[in-house]
Amino acid sequence: MDVVQLVALGAGMAWASGLRLYAVLLAAGLLGRFGYLDLPAGLEVVQHPLVIGAAGLMFVLEFFADKIPALDSMWDAVHTFVRIPAGAILAALALGEYDPAVMLAAGLIGGSLAAATHAAKAGSRALINTSPEPFSNVVASVGEDALVAGGLYAAFSHPYLFLALLGLFVLLLVWLLPKLWRGVKSVLARITGKGPGVKSGPSQPEGSF
Repeated sequence: MDVVQLVALGAGMAWASGLRLYAVLLAAGLLGRFGYLDLPAGLEVVQHPLVIGAAGLMFVLEFFADKIPALDSMWDAVHTFVRIPAGAILAALALGEYDPAVMLAAGLIGGSLAAATHAAKAGSRALINTSPEPFSNVVASVGEDALVAGGLYAAFSHPYLFLALLGLFVLLLVWLLPKLWRGVKSVLARITGKGPGVKSGPSQPEGSF
């Protein structure tokens, strides 16, 4: 692989890890093991049967958990501590054949990409879960599955196209994340009764003791 392909591979796996970490590991492991994807030396570990088996098991669990309202938000909360460091590690390993400084920089950028996509996913799901019907959650989950599949295909097969689209995606996140954060804060305020216009208790008439 040339350097552009390696950068796209590392960035793609880190980006997708924020949405579907286990799908990333399973896809890369299977494609590499059966010779459809030439992985760099640092990432060859994902081809190991134990890694593929563990990723496959967790992929099945995540596939169903992600489509159940409320459970998906709990799953996202727990995986804050899994997806972000995993994205950093995968990006660093993709460029592990280069200077350690390059590897460290790749890890920092990869972790940031994973954190951004994870925040967008978790925030949007928190807002969607306020709806009483379950269908919007399922639609969002299937849309994320398709987005990850398409993104990984582009990263593996069309690195220049993927990097261009990734740049546009990052600009979209810069615009979207503050809005998601305000929406999540509004939902939390309503749940805790601390939103604007919410009274903490009955008011007493003037002159009463």
